[in-house]
Amino acid sequence: MLLRHTTSAVKERSALTVNPAKTCQPVGAMYAALGIHGCLPHSHGSQGCCSYHRSTLTRHYKEPVMASTSSFTEGASVFGGQANLLQAVDTIFSIYDPEIIAVHSTCLSETIGDDLGQIINKARDEGKVPLGKHVIYASTPSYVGSHVTGYANMLEGIVKYFAEKTDEKKRQVNLLSGWVEPSDMRELKRIAKLMKISAVLAPDTSDVLDTPMTGKFEMYPKGGTTIPELVSMGDSMKTIGMGSWATRSAAVMLDNKCKVPFEITDIPVGLSATDRFIQALANAGRVSIPESINEERGRLVDVITDMHQYLYGKRVAVFGDPDNIIPLVEFLVDIDMKPVYVVSGTPGKAFEKRMEAILAERVPEAKYKNGPQADMFLMHQWIKENPVDLIIGNTYGKYISRDEKIPFVRMGFPILDRVGHSYFPTIGYMGGIRILEKILGALMDNIDATAKEESFELTM
Repeated sequence: MLLRHTTSAVKERSALTVNPAKTCQPVGAMYAALGIHGCLPHSHGSQGCCSYHRSTLTRHYKEPVMASTSSFTEGASVFGGQANLLQAVDTIFSIYDPEIIAVHSTCLSETIGDDLGQIINKARDEGKVPLGKHVIYASTPSYVGSHVTGYANMLEGIVKYFAEKTDEKKRQVNLLSGWVEPSDMRELKRIAKLMKISAVLAPDTSDVLDTPMTGKFEMYPKGGTTIPELVSMGDSMKTIGMGSWATRSAAVMLDNKCKVPFEITDIPVGLSATDRFIQALANAGRVSIPESINEERGRLVDVITDMHQYLYGKRVAVFGDPDNIIPLVEFLVDIDMKPVYVVSGTPGKAFEKRMEAILAERVPEAKYKNGPQADMFLMHQWIKENPVDLIIGNTYGKYISRDEKIPFVRMGFPILDRVGHSYFPTIGYMGGIRILEKILGALMDNIDATAKEESFELTM
């Protein structure tokens, strides 16, 4: 009901965000840590913070998310959380026995000024970290960046700690995954296998956040990038980072530490971005592209051709994380749709440059923005000013969709009211077909729902 009072008149805002199109850094740090085998994420802050981060991930993945917390009280909030973290490290290894504890900070511990590196070194000096076990950390204050920033910071921390360079160069490629679903990470491994490329994917949440129901609880599922795999990344031929926001800092760290050259590609969403990724992977692995990959591409092009009449000229509003929506917007343009409104709450100067490069000539009327004031309120104002035919974004778009009676496709994070995203990939050529199926389903369902009796057709 409240959204029906949104005005169509857009006014500049410099100190107010309404319904932000993002969530906080520790959520991303926790997700990245879960992609490492035998790793327990640890939130250095209050118990309520950790509960929020866990519940957000649990609601999206419909899986139990394990994490621990320093459980700040008033005393820790004033005098610092060193004692809490030292006790936590000792307790966690004694009771839960993880291979790795991945500590991330919160608003509270960052505001106090806790030095995670110093505290963790003290824990090692005092013998609280058993032999063969590991404690890593990342700084993730919630008052800057977004969950994507937190993911990037934790991934950088993982690479910085584990990757080692030896004299034995390995014929393998590092794949640094942006924030995608477990199904997408499984698809990345399938593509690499089809191309006969030995690849280390990090992080890897497949078989962690999409585990089968066996009747037996496993604190640390079988999935996730292993410690030996992480160590070996320092001897790989090349690193491919998928998504500049999520993976560039880790790729740079790996290059600086181990001299592994890197290339940053877009997450392979849709046609053009997947083309670039496949070529980059073939170059890095020094292999030719197999016919099976070309056939998958052909199937995607066939669906686009068959259903083009339902896609052409449709106006679309898109919101989400920059690494995900940049290639998605490009895909929409490739299939002759018009992404006229694009917002992302994650800051970063490159966003508007990429949008301009994609949209300036083919969708000159498009509006796009990212950062603090690029929120759902702005998106709704634009839609009220000039409506669209489709909205694509996470679950929070359902309110605008309902109020404005616009078809809605759920993509991104978080998706709280549907299932399937964890099991069906949306990357690669086969993932592109999945995206098209979702878009066409929404548009054609709307045609059926709104058609006059004399225009209601069995075959469309």
